[in-house]
Amino acid sequence: MLVPPLQTAPVLSTPETHIFEDPTPLVDVSSLQRLSDEQITLTYEIERTVREIRAGRWKRIALQFPDQMLVDAPRVYEALSRGLYTAGKGNNSSSTKSHGRNGLLDEELSTILEKTSLEQQEDPPERLFILGDTSYGACCVDEVAAEHVDADVVVHYGRSCLSPPSRLPVIYIFTTRALDQDTAISAFKQTYPDKGQKIILMADTPYSHHIPSLYKRLEEDGYSNIYATEIVYNPSSLIPNRTIPSDSSESRDALRNYQLFHVSKPPTSLLLTLSSRLGAIHIYPTDATTSPHDTVLASSAMTLRRRYALLTRLSTVSVFGILINTLSVKNYMHILGHVKEQIAAAGKKSYTFVVGKVNAAKVANFSEVGGWVVIGCWESSLVESKDFWKPIITPFELGLALKDDAERVWTGEWTGDFQAILEEKKGLESVPDDTYGEGEKEQTSSHRDYDSEEESEPPEFDLRTGRYVSHSRPMRIRKTQNKTGDRKPALSSTALAERAMGELAQVGGVVSPGAEYLRSQRTWQGLGSDYRTVEDNETMDSRAARIEEGRSGIASGYIVGDDSRVH
Repeated sequence: MLVPPLQTAPVLSTPETHIFEDPTPLVDVSSLQRLSDEQITLTYEIERTVREIRAGRWKRIALQFPDQMLVDAPRVYEALSRGLYTAGKGNNSSSTKSHGRNGLLDEELSTILEKTSLEQQEDPPERLFILGDTSYGACCVDEVAAEHVDADVVVHYGRSCLSPPSRLPVIYIFTTRALDQDTAISAFKQTYPDKGQKIILMADTPYSHHIPSLYKRLEEDGYSNIYATEIVYNPSSLIPNRTIPSDSSESRDALRNYQLFHVSKPPTSLLLTLSSRLGAIHIYPTDATTSPHDTVLASSAMTLRRRYALLTRLSTVSVFGILINTLSVKNYMHILGHVKEQIAAAGKKSYTFVVGKVNAAKVANFSEVGGWVVIGCWESSLVESKDFWKPIITPFELGLALKDDAERVWTGEWTGDFQAILEEKKGLESVPDDTYGEGEKEQTSSHRDYDSEEESEPPEFDLRTGRYVSHSRPMRIRKTQNKTGDRKPALSSTALAERAMGELAQVGGVVSPGAEYLRSQRTWQGLGSDYRTVEDNETMDSRAARIEEGRSGIASGYIVGDDSRVH
């Protein structure tokens, strides 16, 4: 059964009967698996974490856990505290022994020990902080929360998008998970009976430590063209955050000769990225709902078609909203500036929002926005949900949506990493001007400046509805004609000008879709807008709102105004 599309924005207010109800689902603590002390040490790599903290000489350490691992946070905190304390004592004792072996005199040795003890008193011990909630996605390093405690380093637990952070150093702990390698080998052999086929072996970060042993066993079984990937911190790689075969480093087409065997279900953004770069992708699921001997052939054709439909839907949108979904990924300010320049060059309007974790209720508050662009990591930028009032796309998809219908070509290639977009932009800026002919330069200039005559503008149609769109590119200077026939730009002004019926509101001589929506469709336009005269609905009444005494007291027993009753 098809669900009809929403005709109006959804109701966002909470019903009065639900005000004091907590919508957060309860977690059954008894169902959570409790790890032993040895498993805590191995899963969370306590020894490696202690070594890296001591090597970096960091004193304020922030521990970032995903929601499902917060149950282990206190025990990890205690294990790290014990490890750091033991490592500190071990260094002191080892330094004392080394001085003794050097054959120093007792006086020299006592002087060195006294100096060492003074340095230890001046050097404070390490302090650990557990970050209780992430500002954005769990896959990204939360530098915002870490800076609240003035942290020197962040220890990130769980799977990660491995996007480069912008400020703080990071220790990644992928929390190694168990894998039945016998069943994985059996599933691999059933999927690839040809032992000479080119296959790339890859796993999600919590299972990546199994790749070397799987590769060794498959190589012993006679598979000769298997490539085992290794983790690298580069989302812009042909295989994001993984190494690639040496024969595919120079040509992207050479990678299509390989098929991918992926352990554990990958994120949708990774599937869309690799769908046009590899021959085929087979997924070995690690959840209990699937047979352990079966693999799933990944298909992203339906998702790609849906993403392309969103682009054609947004091609005639006049107002875009830019959602900042990260403040920690490197170069996020550069891609923000690039996106704003793209939207402005297309004659459209953009507004920037920082909302933290994106949900449907937040973005539906701005119903004048026709489409949203997410600036985040390469995983969180892909928002696949039907709950949102308006579509949400990535910066890569925005570049396609802003092209004309005749220029837009959908090749099936998709990327979520905005660093590749910045590198492409840098490459285009480095091309000298003389590489273009005179005709091409004139055509490009006229395309950017648009025609001054409104009647000569090419018509634009919404391919989804088949209707003509008259104001899809409203952010242009309107030129007026005086009695002598000369054209001159309209007088600039910072005030909101209200025009007659049929004309759009302008700000500084530029048609502003946001101002027009505020004037014509917003039912509430700010404080005082509820008090207007009956004669002229567009003129503010000089009367001020009557000041009334509000509620007082505590929430469990308050009074309203002069009423003495306790509520």
